[in-house]
Order: sequence, then structure tokens, then C-alpha cells
Amino acid sequence: MPTRDEIYTKVSATLVEALNVDEDDVKPEATLQGDLGAESIDFLDIVFRLEREFGIKIPRGELFPESIFQGDPEFVQNGKVTDKGLAELRARMPFADLSSFEKNPEVGHISELFTVELIARYIEGKLQGSAN
Repeated sequence: MPTRDEIYTKVSATLVEALNVDEDDVKPEATLQGDLGAESIDFLDIVFRLEREFGIKIPRGELFPESIFQGDPEFVQNGKVTDKGLAELRARMPFADLSSFEKNPEVGHISELFTVELIARYIEGKLQGSAN
């Protein structure tokens, strides 16, 4: 089982390669879309590269479950994620720190959850789960 630092280093290298960004731009708090310029097609590539790098399977929608908010009025009302939507997000993304998002749960801010650190935590959890 790699250490947290080893996981982070591999995740960073994967993102540098997938997104063609400078290593200096890849910081724990850097958002994939806002800071690193990732587009939706890049998420598929990132998932593929992470699977290959770490020898794990990442089910579609598990790491990037943004589709849960497309058009479901129980999850989104007036551009904000509802309490039920937040519960769904917590259930689907136990590796995410939702504390600041919960204060202003605008749908447009969901992409800000997807940081380099979040991906490293997700991978760490996957590796721990497969080690059991």
C-alpha cells in the first residue's frame, strides 16, 4: 500500500500528463476545471489513467458523479443543491470535504469540489478498500 504522499505524487503526475499543465500548477487545492482547465472529456482520460496507474477499477460516475444533479428537482431547486441533494452528494462522495460547499450549495460551485487533494483521497480510499 503506497503512502499518502506517494499517492498524491502519482495523482499529480497523472494530472500533469492528462491535462498538459505545469507541475507547479498542481497543488492540493487546485480545482480540475477552474485552475487546471479540465473539460468533461478530460475526466474520462483522467479516470483511465488513474485506473492504469494504480491498478484499480473506477466505476463510471463514482469519482465524478456530477450527473446526479441534471434535472432532478429533489436534488436541485432554484440553482441550489437541496438538503436531499447534499445527502446524496455525501453518500456518493464520502471522500469529499463538503463543509464550504454546504454553506453556499450553488450547482455552479460543484466543480470546485473536484480538487487534486480530493482525487488523492479518493484513490487512497480505493486502495485501502482493495487491500482489505
